Amino acid sequence: MAVPEALPFHVCLAGPTASGKTAAALAIAQEHPCEIISVDSALVYRGMDIGTAKPSAAELAQVPHHLIDIRDPLHAYSAAEFVRDATRLITAITARGRLPLLVGGTMLYFKALFDGLDEMPPADAAVRAVLEQEAADKGWPALHAELAVVDPVTAARLAPADSQRIQRALEVYRISGQPLSHFHSNQGATKNIAADADSARARALISLEPLERSWLHARIAQRFDAMLEQGFVDEVRSLRARGDLHADLPSMRCVGYRQVWEALDAHEAKGSSGPLPLADVRELGIIASRQLAKRQITWLRSMPQRHIVAADQADALDAVRAHVKRVLPAKD
Repeated sequence: MAVPEALPFHVCLAGPTASGKTAAALAIAQEHPCEIISVDSALVYRGMDIGTAKPSAAELAQVPHHLIDIRDPLHAYSAAEFVRDATRLITAITARGRLPLLVGGTMLYFKALFDGLDEMPPADAAVRAVLEQEAADKGWPALHAELAVVDPVTAARLAPADSQRIQRALEVYRISGQPLSHFHSNQGATKNIAADADSARARALISLEPLERSWLHARIAQRFDAMLEQGFVDEVRSLRARGDLHADLPSMRCVGYRQVWEALDAHEAKGSSGPLPLADVRELGIIASRQLAKRQITWLRSMPQRHIVAADQADALDAVRAHVKRVLPAKD
């Protein structure tokens, strides 16, 4: 396992989708000289603004942001690349006398930064071809059930139709004989306990988690409705019109984009020329977003070092600000 690099002190702000991370980050930035490092696998992509709830121009102007709009949707961005970029940025931001503030909901990125990643087997075209044929014969839910037997940890955080990630997890298992979750953990590694303790002291992890799931569900619905009103469907149409993107790319499998893309496919297959009916898209998008939030919370619960702030309480922002003040290292 690659040992995580020792880093200067930084604050991490995590939480499920629609839990208020942007507002909390800006509240911190009002009190401390910060630069924000996005921990979001969708915000890296240019031209994907509405469906990712990308910070507005006004929000971006309030505080410097990093790792937003750094990749064309045609090209993937990995957890290993995130660790490399975040490590460089944390060091540089600290050198500028500012606080690195990592904000987002891609929990694999956080875990990779905290714990490191083992070298995983490279892609194998032959194994992938076999898996694709099996999926064509049995369906991805059946392969998800197979994954649940050999790698229940990974299967628990994937939707049964998440073909790309199910395929990769089964590919890793069939090549190496080890579950994908093995490579995302410290199992089998010789741990340096002192180094782990030093690493933990070099960061604060704040987790925005609602006490009532219904509160989060309502916010997810409100957010998706706002996206539709802002022209989310037209945004996906523009991406499709490029001609070089397809539904199996990591960018187009982001929650929301996948559902709109598939709805447009179905609409065109029927030969319909009128507007896309939004009711079905809305329902599918909200369901997918809820499933994402559930997976994110599951990841967070595996991080015992986190400080939980009840996102649905009126004093959530005050609680975030107060905790940051408590954990900031004393200045020399």
